[in-house]
Amino acid sequence: MRHNLFGIALSVAALGGVGYLGFALARVREFNRRARVEASTLTPVSILKPLHGEEEDLFENLRSFCEQNYPVFEVILGVCEVRDPAFEIAQRIVARYPDRARLAIGDGMAGAGNPKVANLSGMIGVARHSLIVMADADMRVEPAYLRRIVAPFESDDVGAVTCLYAGAPSTNLQSQLGAMYINEQFAPSVLVATALEPLRYCFGATIAVRRSMLDAIGGFAALRDHVADDHLLGKLVTDRGQRVVLSDYVVENVIDEPGFRSLWARELRWSRTIRSVRPLGHAFSFLTFGLPLAVLATLVTGGRYGTPLLLALAAGLRAALHFEAKAGSPMLIPLRDAMSFAVWAASFVARDVDWRGQHLELDAAGEILES
Repeated sequence: MRHNLFGIALSVAALGGVGYLGFALARVREFNRRARVEASTLTPVSILKPLHGEEEDLFENLRSFCEQNYPVFEVILGVCEVRDPAFEIAQRIVARYPDRARLAIGDGMAGAGNPKVANLSGMIGVARHSLIVMADADMRVEPAYLRRIVAPFESDDVGAVTCLYAGAPSTNLQSQLGAMYINEQFAPSVLVATALEPLRYCFGATIAVRRSMLDAIGGFAALRDHVADDHLLGKLVTDRGQRVVLSDYVVENVIDEPGFRSLWARELRWSRTIRSVRPLGHAFSFLTFGLPLAVLATLVTGGRYGTPLLLALAAGLRAALHFEAKAGSPMLIPLRDAMSFAVWAASFVARDVDWRGQHLELDAAGEILES
């Protein structure tokens, strides 16, 4: 009897997973076909680029932010100390673009739990403009990036703008799997969520915010002890009655994972961070694993309750989502989905994460505990 109930429960979950895959596919197709809008009011922008370590293709990533088709902007490159390997690359960027790029050196918030926030707080003091754009170091953009990101601010009720990112992998297997997670699982889940509820969080790929709003929420000091600083910034903006808008621009995320251990650590950090800020949504995100659920349901039930049909539907929709997301080889789908399911399960085992060479302990709300 218990076996039958478990099989029925798995079949219902698989049916939910199939429904999710169909909805996700529709949302990705809709997003890919959206009209692209550029700003007509080009407010001066300060781009903050917090750096840590010599990431793959860092020079080219930073160069892309300096070559914007935009009248007035600056790029501020922040390192916490001159011994950081990123410092030499930042110097090369400043030498190449002396009229656009500047260096900010030093920890602007000594003792901050979140090292990126500490870096950003040292950069904001030298920023000149009223519109602040922040983007992680492993992102790369095209010349129209700023014109597209700034466009939603033409509405007065917009307090922040963020954007999705697409993985651009190197040739090794672990990098391809990393890109598949971003393109086929993370991005579709965001698009599904935004269809069901207002966006109340941001993504480190890009966060654009009015400087007046940043000051109103308490500046970077309000984010200093939280690992999910991007999520918290969006929440603080919406708590003040302003909207967070998802831009139609998709940033390119350069993926070069040195090994499977680093890939696992990165995705586990993401998963545990999401668990800390959206516990209920994270718990029910098992429904996003439509194909693994259908496989398990078919095996456990022995093919009863229509599970072979569910498996066929899940496989077809998962393949369609893969090709719509323009990711890597479809042969990697089973491995990618199995790993994602394992990461999700492992996220409930503990709360600690590895980030930028540091081991951080988090509390239930995602705040960094002092060691």
